[in-house]
Amino acid sequence: MKQLLFFSVGLFICFSGMAQADTSKPQSADTIKIGSMIIIKKHDGNEKTKDKEDKDEDEGVNVEIRKRKEYKKSNISTNWLIVDLGFSNVNDQTNYSSTAAQTFFPGGTKDLMGLRNGKSINVNVWFFMQRINLIQHAVNLKYGLGIELNNYHYENSIRYHTDPQVGITLDNVKYSKNKLAADYITMPVMLNFNLAPKRKKSYGFSAGVSAGYLYSARQKLKSDTYGKEKIKNDFNLEPWKLAAVGELNLGVINLYGSYALNNLHKNGLEQTPYNFGIRLSSW
Repeated sequence: MKQLLFFSVGLFICFSGMAQADTSKPQSADTIKIGSMIIIKKHDGNEKTKDKEDKDEDEGVNVEIRKRKEYKKSNISTNWLIVDLGFSNVNDQTNYSSTAAQTFFPGGTKDLMGLRNGKSINVNVWFFMQRINLIQHAVNLKYGLGIELNNYHYENSIRYHTDPQVGITLDNVKYSKNKLAADYITMPVMLNFNLAPKRKKSYGFSAGVSAGYLYSARQKLKSDTYGKEKIKNDFNLEPWKLAAVGELNLGVINLYGSYALNNLHKNGLEQTPYNFGIRLSSW
């Protein structure tokens, strides 16, 4: 009786082992997706990796691959209505003791021509900017057209006059608002260097030049004595503004800057304007 019992138990263990070792039936698998790859992990501990749609004939396993789509840039792309928000300032290298400076601004000094910190604003509105691929989207030609709006807010009560000739005087009136506005229609041309050409957002920088034409200039004054005043004139400003321009692309953040290659005024004062700020662009 004991021998029959031992024989039955042994036979049961044997059949159980054979059932576990049977590989004739399809084995279930766990599927893991990593990026554009699918890893099929079988219960026996083996792993099989496929990077394209395939069918395993031995196991009868269908594998579906979903690859990440790569962003493809057009050779010519256009960005409409770009806005710059920043600050305007001047590098004043005027020799105020010279005859030219004293004729234009009698008794003038660099301190009297000082601008109010944080109040001199630059706003640029670019109707469009276009980018043309030159070398594998890593080097591009970039150009556009727009308007530059520069507002120079003065700290002191200086006043531009136009009669008998254009010049500056120091008023004894306290102005709560005193700004010179100079607006240009401008065309920048730059070389753009994209350090991540396969990404939708650019990472890199641009450098080039711009040419702007002065289409409007005015001084706005506000005081208790005279109220609000607006004086329109060219105020001896240079009609053309040539500048070195640059742009820094940091993905979702774009910074810009410009530094004029000529003076703000035709003569009398040697002030070089410059701007810097943030650029709101979809590139």
